[in-house]
Parts: sequence; C-alpha cells; structure tokens
Amino acid sequence: MSNEIELPESVGMSSQRLNRIGVAMQRYIDNGTVRGISTMVMRRGKVVHAEQFGHRDAEAGLEITPDTIFRIYSMTKPIVSTALMLLHETTDFRLQDPVATYLPAFGATQVLGADGSLAPQARPMEIRDLLTHTSGLTYDFMEDTPVGQLYRDARIMNDATRTLEEVIDALAKIPLSSQPGSRWHYSLGIDVAARLIEVLSGQPLGDFLAERIFGPLGMTDTGFGVADSNLNRLSAMYGLPDLIGLDHTGTKLAEAALGGFNERIDVAATYPTGTPEVFVRGGLGLFSTIGDYANFAQMLLNGGHLGGTRIIGRKTLELMHSNHLPKKLLPWELLGQDNHGLGFGLGSRVMMDVAASAEAGSVGEYGWAGAAKTYYWVDPAEELVGLFMSQYMTGVTLPDQAMRALTYQAIDD
Repeated sequence: MSNEIELPESVGMSSQRLNRIGVAMQRYIDNGTVRGISTMVMRRGKVVHAEQFGHRDAEAGLEITPDTIFRIYSMTKPIVSTALMLLHETTDFRLQDPVATYLPAFGATQVLGADGSLAPQARPMEIRDLLTHTSGLTYDFMEDTPVGQLYRDARIMNDATRTLEEVIDALAKIPLSSQPGSRWHYSLGIDVAARLIEVLSGQPLGDFLAERIFGPLGMTDTGFGVADSNLNRLSAMYGLPDLIGLDHTGTKLAEAALGGFNERIDVAATYPTGTPEVFVRGGLGLFSTIGDYANFAQMLLNGGHLGGTRIIGRKTLELMHSNHLPKKLLPWELLGQDNHGLGFGLGSRVMMDVAASAEAGSVGEYGWAGAAKTYYWVDPAEELVGLFMSQYMTGVTLPDQAMRALTYQAIDD
C-alpha cells in the first residue's frame, strides 16, 4: 500500500480541519506530556494525513520518523485473533469447542469463589470465550479478584524467559476468577488463543504470523523482537512504571499517574527485543511501525485483502467484528470504566450505539489499543482507518482519543 499523502478533499475530508490534528499533537509534545507521537489517517484507501511529532529518544535528540518501531502491547491482540480465525476458516476448530479439546490441562482448571472455595467449571471454557474475554481468566494487575495475586506470585506475565507453551501450562494450573461465560473480564485469553494457533497449525506462533499475515501484507518491521540493525529505529519508553513489571497493580499505576510520573523507563526485561524465539505471546509482544499496522488495518477495512492478496474472508471478518456479548454482560468494564455503547467481538471492541458511547463514530466501527498509548480503529461506514503511535506508558491523558475526535470532525462530505 502506498503511503504517499493524497489531497484530503479527494476523499471527502477537509485539509484545513485535518490540520488540527497536528496542532493538537504538537501541544502534547510541547507541554511534556508525551515525548513522541506518530499519526495516520486513511480514507477510501488513500493516506490523507501522516505526521510525526517529538522524539523517539528525547535524551539522544532522535526524532520520531515514519519508520520508528514501537512496542505495541495489546495491539498484538487483533493480529493474533485474526490469525486464529484463519484456522477457523479451514474448519480446524469451532468457536464453541472446549479449549480443553486442544489444551487438555484446561479441563481440570477450577474456579475460585469469593469465599476461597474451588468449584469445577459449570460449562467448559470455549474458544470464543478466549477472544471475547469471557473465559474466566484475568490479568495480574486486576485487583477485583484474588486470582490476580496468584498470577503475580507465579510470574505469569513478567517472566519473559519462559516460552508461550510454558506460560500457558502454568496458567492452566491457576484457578479461574469466574465461571466461563459469566462476565467480561480483560484477560490472558488471547495468549491462550496464541498457544492454540501453535497446536493447531504445528508452527511456532511467530512463524505462522510471518507466513500468513506479515509477509503477504508487506509488514517487514513487525514481529516478536527487533533485529540489531534496526534497534536505532526503536522508540524509547516513557511515562508510568512498567505495566507488566512485578507488583504493579491497577491502584499503583493510578497513583503514579496522578502523581505526574513521566520519565524514561526501561521495559527491556519484560518486553525484550532480542529473544523472538522465546518471548512470544498473544496479548502483547509484537513490535511494529505505523505503516506496517496501517497495512493490517486497511486489509481489515477492505474485507480481508490488500494489494490483490487475500488474507482472510470477508464473512469471517464480519463475524469477528460483530458483538458477541449478551446484554447481561454489557456494558463491559475495564479498570473501573464502563464502556457504554460498545460491544465486544472476537479480539476487539465494536461500536453498537454512538450516542451511548459519547464519542463520534459509526455503528460497526471497531479497534483496540495498547498500554503504551498505541491505538487504531477501522470505520467501515466511513471507509476510514486511524492510527496513533507513541510510547507513553498508561498515562491518564488521552492524546489518542483527541486524534480520533479531530479525525471525525474533518470529514466533509
């Protein structure tokens, strides 16, 4: 896909209004909130905005460039979810299949009750539960369940020296935080899905993604790890303490945010660049550039193809980006915030009610974000893709959402 910037008016957007993105993003740089930002907007297959602001390494004076490499954290999830659905297309599994059919250890995983008692799964954890965050799994920074502490004790998230297989084997021995299908709870479900890809395909996850997604889409800078020759393009990390560092709960992160902590931080131990054969995960772990991720997002908008190459079927993507949550699980809550108007599909949020969401957008729009302030969305109704990249760990300010709002106000047809 060409990254040449086209005249916004050629696709029904206003150049004058789109320029407001740059003014706003520069303000975040000037006030010291974020050290570096990269933004991109595409409409009807054309890039109409692509700018960089600030530095990828402020101390060395190195500016953000179009090919800057970012740790994308949870923006790994939509890619891995798409990869699993490639195997669904070839009937390797059904979404309602029990996870234990392919990963037998999860058949014995029990559920921890509020009183500390253990109970068997009322119904088996299903593969679709992994992608919709209704599996009963959790994250170690979640504090509304004692299972989060069990994850911290077992170092489920913060031991980058363990392989994906080792992590998932350890995870299966820890009780679930709730019965499968009973609540929406952000979790390591897509990490389990990543292990399913390996079992079903017979390939390491990194090889599968490279062969089926990254290679065909020309995503040459995306993968688990960064080659030594490309480390000069990798952005440094700034902001709050490392989200997946040991003992960093949601409360501690919130306290740091309110305290204004915004320094350079070292995340190499928990998100390493040099061990792509070991540090492979489903919920985080990928490195990418804004241009590479734009290729992935545009493929989604196109209904599964890009540049004459089909990656996945249109109907599969429609299934993925439909709401899969029953009404009783809505609105879903993440770190104390109720997400009104949003449903959840297979790996990403889905806009169901624009008014209830209190954000400009369209019904059917979908996307996701990463812990270090990376964000993308796809709006099929407007034929629109937006991308925001930075390395600002879990800050309370929302430059990504400002960029989204400024994109929508620039639509002029």
